[in-house]
Amino acid sequence: QVQLVESGGGSAQAGDSLRLSCVASGLNFSYYVMAWFRQAPGLEREFVAGISRYTTTRYADSVKGRFTISRDNTKNTVYLQMDSLKPEDTAVYYCAARPLNLGLGARPSNYGYWGQGTQVTVSS
Repeated sequence: QVQLVESGGGSAQAGDSLRLSCVASGLNFSYYVMAWFRQAPGLEREFVAGISRYTTTRYADSVKGRFTISRDNTKNTVYLQMDSLKPEDTAVYYCAARPLNLGLGARPSNYGYWGQGTQVTVSS
């Protein structure tokens, strides 16, 4: 079965950097759009960044210029480099996947596969 396993979350100070990783198994990784979402307490899950098969990317306005999504198709892994972290970036971060032919969507309902999430906490 499909498994997405995130790692790299933790605590950071404002201005610090963190790098999240998500390793996928049970799917043909190169043929899936990969994305990161996040959910803060009491709020809806929101799109953070997505990447198509190679280098086509899409970002939420709130993270543009600070976060970078990338993927290594040889390692079935997608990354989220988070720089200049802010307290408002505090959330559980989820990795998600959907077939490439469906495009790089930003709605959680567009994605059929999800990881368990990793907590990111940024203090001021």
